[in-house]
Formats: sequence, structure tokens, C-alpha cells
Amino acid sequence: QVQLVESGGGLVQAGGSLTLECAASGSGSIFSITTMGWYRQAPGKQRELVARITRGGNTNYADSVKGRFTISRDNTKNIVYLQMNSLKPEDTAVYHCNAFQSTTQRDYWGQGTQVTVSS
Repeated sequence: QVQLVESGGGLVQAGGSLTLECAASGSGSIFSITTMGWYRQAPGKQRELVARITRGGNTNYADSVKGRFTISRDNTKNIVYLQMNSLKPEDTAVYHCNAFQSTTQRDYWGQGTQVTVSS
């Protein structure tokens, strides 16, 4: 089992910045986590990929956040970060951390953290 705990959400004005953090834990299991990422879900919309990063550091981003968001990862601490700059009201959503475990081919999800951007 893998547990994911997110932090760092909140209320910010348009143009502002926030950093989200997701810590993974779970004895033995966390070492087989390959890709970690962030997804978001706004009211009335489907969950969508924001950004993800492999253990080796390869990244990909949704077109809507390219150039504004940066995902990074500390493999020694099993933490993934999402630095969000130049935030827009349309970035308002619940942001969920995701981890993919290669040994079980299973996805794990965090509870989510609310990000609200006011105009």
C-alpha cells in the first residue's frame, strides 16, 4: 500500500503563486513507484492531467499550464512538488497527487487539496 498526502493548496489572487507538495509513504512499496503526477478536477468537469514526472526526471505537462507550472521530485524523500506561477482563475480546482506503482500496475491517489484563484 502507498499513502499520498498533499499540502500547499489555498486561496491566491490571479497572477500569484503556490507550491503543492505530495509525500508518499508505505513500507517497501514506495520504492517501486515510477511515475508521480498531479491531476485536477474543477466543479462539473472531468479530472485532467496537470503534470507528471518519472523517477528519472522526464516530465510532461498539460498545454494549459506549460510555461507556468513546474513539477519536480525528490526521490530520496519520495516527495513530488508542483510549483504554480502566474495562476489564473481557470486553474481553480481540487488538485490530486497520483503515483503509479510498477510492481502492481496500480495507481494511487491522494485526497486532494483545494486551489482557488480569485480574479
